[in-house]
Amino acid sequence: MPVLLLFTAACSQPPVSRGAGAPQELSPVRRAAALKEAHEIRASGRRLWCVPFARVASGVDIHGNARTWWSQAAHRYDRSHEPKVGAVMTFRPTRRIPLGHVAVVSKVVSSRKILVDQANWHRNKVSLGMAVIDVSADNDWSKVRVESRPDKFGSIYPVAGFIWASAGVH
Repeated sequence: MPVLLLFTAACSQPPVSRGAGAPQELSPVRRAAALKEAHEIRASGRRLWCVPFARVASGVDIHGNARTWWSQAAHRYDRSHEPKVGAVMTFRPTRRIPLGHVAVVSKVVSSRKILVDQANWHRNKVSLGMAVIDVSADNDWSKVRVESRPDKFGSIYPVAGFIWASAGVH
């Protein structure tokens, strides 16, 4: 009987993805604040960019173009090549995205697929729960494809990694 109780107790725990204590979903408070700010920016006639949205949604307080976030985060925030809910995925600059891009991980689906919330992937719009797949040969999230339309993944984009605020910052 004790073995059965231990077994069922272990099964009743929610699965933890990507490290002990990792959140299972993006903070609804942060998401709501980011959406509110995006609405206010568009309502005022200004262009919506990825950086302010990611900053509010993640709690990673970095300013400047997305292409500078990875280097700015060094020694200030935790950085990794493994996705984690609430982390900012930092895209390296390319000809298509010369300023880089940042998106916030909203869910880790598997070791090779995540969902992100982001602004300005589609010009001046917010995209929630957009799928991103790791297509890197070494499974290190250095190259990804982003879902451009339902079940359609676009070009390959280089990624520097993931930045997240420590637990004390939230």
